[in-house]
Amino acid sequence: MINNIETSVKKTINSESKTFNSLFKMDVLKGLSSHPKFLSSKYFYDKKGDALFVKIMNMPEYYLTNSEYDIFKNKTEALVHGLDINKNTDFDLIELGAGDGMKTKELLKYLDRENYQFTFIPVDISQNALNNLETSLNEELPHLSIETKQGDYFHVLEDIKTLPKPKVILFLGSNIGNLNDDQARKFMLKLSNTLHKNDKIVLGIDLIKSEDIVLPAYNDEQGITKQFNLNILARMNRELDADFDLNAFTHSPKYNEEEGIAESFLVSKIDQTVRIKVLDMTFNFYKNETIHTEISRKYNDSILEHILEHTDLNVKDKLTDSKNYFADYILNKSNH
Repeated sequence: MINNIETSVKKTINSESKTFNSLFKMDVLKGLSSHPKFLSSKYFYDKKGDALFVKIMNMPEYYLTNSEYDIFKNKTEALVHGLDINKNTDFDLIELGAGDGMKTKELLKYLDRENYQFTFIPVDISQNALNNLETSLNEELPHLSIETKQGDYFHVLEDIKTLPKPKVILFLGSNIGNLNDDQARKFMLKLSNTLHKNDKIVLGIDLIKSEDIVLPAYNDEQGITKQFNLNILARMNRELDADFDLNAFTHSPKYNEEEGIAESFLVSKIDQTVRIKVLDMTFNFYKNETIHTEISRKYNDSILEHILEHTDLNVKDKLTDSKNYFADYILNKSNH
């Protein structure tokens, strides 16, 4: 019966990939028809975008990955202890936005070495990232039970709810920071409602810091982040038959230290018109007009408490890196 349920869930989630291109078209139409214009940061990630983000994670300015890796590498035992997992209970370890799995592998290796019984279910919008992750895990942890699921994690939560085993959800990399506070509250409420009593979440969040630390992470000297942001235009050229001139746009990040909010924009250098053939539409841009592409919210305890206030999620533990740049909160679902 359990296998039938899991097979059904897998088929449902895989069907998401078939509608992905139509969602891309609808989101582009909505975003570029709005004032001010915007595009979702989730569309940064295709094969080229994945490779660029790996480069970003290796930049000296991009502290986020190394900070969370510090936690997963050096506080693995404390992390597992905080999750309060019974070795004799089979559970699902589900990662939303798995990426290359660099940090998660430290946890997987520990759980595998200590003979915990679990299935790893990485969820990512990029099938390319999932393929690469599965290949590397098959080599590094050949006995690991793994089921990859492609899709937007907003759309897979209801499917996850039907999985019968106890669950540990990994939502790392400060991915929640890509949502504004209202979206984050709704997402965490929805995530809470998919869980059963005593299911856990490991929520990785970037802590509020000074501008001299944060802003370079989104504006590196090598210009890799600029390429990453411009890739969303290149992707529309490739997949939607658009005619964006990437040289006619530039990358502009901002950080409000008081609010703890970093944002990224693409800025039109000139007055210009862009045609997107798949939409059979043209879009006008005036000189210095912006396209909002990403928000990177930074947190502290009180902001997180506000985000969680209408959920059944309680903070059980908090682990920080050696510089106190980043935190992984362990959340526990308290009610059915």
